[in-house]
Amino acid sequence: MKKILFPTDFSETAENAFVYALNMAKSLEAELIVLHVYDVAVISYEAYSPITLDIYESIELGNFENFKDYVPKLREIAETHGLDDVPMSHVMEEGDLVHAINNIVNQENINLIVMGTKGASGLQEMFLGSNTASVIENIQTTLLCVPLEAKFQKIEKIGFTTRYRDKDREALKKVIKIADKLKATVKCLYVKTVNSDVTEQQISDWREEFKIDPLNFFITSNDNLEDEVFEFVTSQNIDVLAMLTYKRTFFESLFKKSFAKKLSYHSEIPLLVLHED
Repeated sequence: MKKILFPTDFSETAENAFVYALNMAKSLEAELIVLHVYDVAVISYEAYSPITLDIYESIELGNFENFKDYVPKLREIAETHGLDDVPMSHVMEEGDLVHAINNIVNQENINLIVMGTKGASGLQEMFLGSNTASVIENIQTTLLCVPLEAKFQKIEKIGFTTRYRDKDREALKKVIKIADKLKATVKCLYVKTVNSDVTEQQISDWREEFKIDPLNFFITSNDNLEDEVFEFVTSQNIDVLAMLTYKRTFFESLFKKSFAKKLSYHSEIPLLVLHED
């Protein structure tokens, strides 16, 4: 059985993302693992005392109580959406969030991570420094980032941006597999710029390779890649935008600050982040 990891901090943002996590688990026939990570400040040896130990134990007990109280709320949300049959387990870890997620990913062979992004500028935070950005940079598992404003609706159209490279082809195959399970269509966008080196043969080869898949190709010409992506998301009524990270260049080129700022105005769109193999 596939496994989906849902890290939560008990916030409204996390609860909103939980609905996406439930629906993805249902569609992918996956188990949902709910993870809460709490951090305890490190105190020097000189400051250590029986009182300090009591404080640590109190913090740990408090986190456990919060988590225990939160579980019935999650089950209530699942029941409300008719998804109470989704297999679910719960894990609580102390320490660094990214480290804890990485451990669970490796131990449980996680196929997908679903996380909420905070605030009205959730997507801007995602790229300008946040827990989500740290997960994108340090964890190689596919990640669905869900802003608070993205209220769940049936995922029917998944957008995917490409430059017709081999690495894009492999990422597209992953997106198509997800789309098949969701009974969704993939809309693949290529933005031709003055520096584009994609040949007509490459485009033709892709169309032939994916001709039986639920996939539509779109080619536009514009040197402003950012504006074209936004126009595509709006005009095609994209429900989820899928993008492949390009290691360091992911943040240095496409997701530079100006693009992140513009993304914040489209914060109702979840982002599916895939990594190079």
